[in-house]
Amino acid sequence: MQKFDVFEGLAAPFDLLNVDTDMIVPKEYLKTVKRSGLGAGLFGNVRYGQDGSPIPDFVLNLPAYRHASILITGSNFGCGSSREHAPWALMDFGIRCVIAESFADIFEGNCFKSGLLPIRLDAEHVGVLMADAADTDRARITVDLRAREVRRANGGIIRFDIDPFRRQCLLEGLDDIEMTQAHEPAIRTFERTRRSSRSWL
Repeated sequence: MQKFDVFEGLAAPFDLLNVDTDMIVPKEYLKTVKRSGLGAGLFGNVRYGQDGSPIPDFVLNLPAYRHASILITGSNFGCGSSREHAPWALMDFGIRCVIAESFADIFEGNCFKSGLLPIRLDAEHVGVLMADAADTDRARITVDLRAREVRRANGGIIRFDIDPFRRQCLLEGLDDIEMTQAHEPAIRTFERTRRSSRSWL
């Protein structure tokens, strides 16, 4: 998994509440288990018209935000069905961090397991960052996971809380499989001991 430490990027304002996983990545993109190629379908039902052409005024189609890597959005982001493809699509597009007042629990967990940082802030701070993102002169922000800070273009600092274990996993770039592999010597020792002490198993 890709590590997350200090990240500077362009923030895009996506001021919608209750964005569900079907909006994030439509069901037709769920046929693959690969993480690549899903960025093309990100917000597919609202990003493209019925003929497949980009909708000009959709935020990620605007020239100023086509390379956005941070998303500022409304509360309860990622609600709806559980699909790992939702954070994968965000990551494949280039989004490394989503900032909102709240997230659906399963989506939030899938983000951490995929290397995407979800940051919870109160409504006031989300509003401040939403206004920054809407002004392209102030839209570049820095997210410092180690210091637990969001640094605004004007020098302002917004602190955020995060589960210490999840924070450390992102800093080290460890997903569930990689965390298990880190204990491989202890697992091998256990297996050898069990075979000799409980040979009947």
